[in-house]
Amino acid sequence: MRIVLLVDDFLPESTKIHAKMFYDLALELIGRGHQVVVITPGSWNQKQNLIVDCLDGIEIWRFKSKPTRGVGKVRRAINETMLSWRAYRAIASRVRLQAFDLCVNYSPTIFYGPLAYYLKQLGAYNYLVLRDFFPQWVIDQGMIKSNSMIAKYFRYFEHFNYKVSDCVAVQSKANLKIFHDMYKSHDNVKVLMNWAEVKQSEAAVNAGIRKKFSLNGKVIFFYGGNIGHAQDMSNILRLAKRFLPIKEAHFLLVGQGDEFTLVSNTIKNWRLQNTTLLPSVSQDDYKNILQEVDVGLFSLSSKHRAHNFPGKLLGYMAESLPILGSVNTGNDVIEVLNDGNAGLVTVNGFDDDFFSNAMAFVHDDILREKMGRASFELLKRQFSVSAAVDEILDQVTIGKEYK
Repeated sequence: MRIVLLVDDFLPESTKIHAKMFYDLALELIGRGHQVVVITPGSWNQKQNLIVDCLDGIEIWRFKSKPTRGVGKVRRAINETMLSWRAYRAIASRVRLQAFDLCVNYSPTIFYGPLAYYLKQLGAYNYLVLRDFFPQWVIDQGMIKSNSMIAKYFRYFEHFNYKVSDCVAVQSKANLKIFHDMYKSHDNVKVLMNWAEVKQSEAAVNAGIRKKFSLNGKVIFFYGGNIGHAQDMSNILRLAKRFLPIKEAHFLLVGQGDEFTLVSNTIKNWRLQNTTLLPSVSQDDYKNILQEVDVGLFSLSSKHRAHNFPGKLLGYMAESLPILGSVNTGNDVIEVLNDGNAGLVTVNGFDDDFFSNAMAFVHDDILREKMGRASFELLKRQFSVSAAVDEILDQVTIGKEYK
């Protein structure tokens, strides 16, 4: 098949987890004999509307587009709204000559719906990989009101994205129930877990994190990824504050997002000498850092209604890290990780439990090693890219037969 992947960020420039996920997805599809094209925003400074390049055999179409990160919320909304139009203008002549059989559309962003509709008109089966319910989560966080004009504006594009999709794939069974409760008119909704390439990592170049920050002999709790409202970074900072008297532990936070400055200021104001905050690094540097740390750390806001399985966990698992987490009530990531003996995850707001779990990792080397091995085994069982491709292609076969 001729397959197109729609994603708002891609390698090698991107540091986003979903960019690596779609890179792995593309390679798996190519390995099965399919022709794959990735369509993704390029730079506003590029001279042509479309630049075509190649990465490890993956054909990438980068359309001219304004930035959607680090530009403020209003400008980001405007620039994301224009994604489909700018992509259409850049690729239409090529697609008319040779259409696609399958379109795999990643959300967020919600604004690829019009482009997916155009590709569907030319014969593509639209498969939507839905990883969060936007704008619902920003409503849950109190950032916008549910009946506001901006919420209605976002809802329009959200619903259009679902409407043009032949299959919508959420990331957990709990989210499947939430989706059916919220959007009863959409019937072909499936569960597609996040995925990663499953292989034991080769020895990497030492990132020098321990030497650079004088962390030799310490148990490093590592958080890597988005630093924003949805992650409730104050939850992690409260934990770090309680650990100030415990000199054996250190917290390393690496990423980008709307709350990076707030987190930086809080670290200074609370005098968290046990916490280091760094901006995003390249995928290779990120992987190297993972091989130097001891525990993978994550947090989700207690206000979330949806039940996300953060993509960062796959990176932790791939490096055989035990996982420490604190999430919203009812999130099935608790059951997945705890029952798989891959980590210790509690409900956000139960700070004593979060602290006790962290202490267990600090004082028990055997526990860290045991759960780290189980973490990698869980990745192999439930989150392989091969299983994800099987699920996607099965749905395409069923959908085309039904038509």
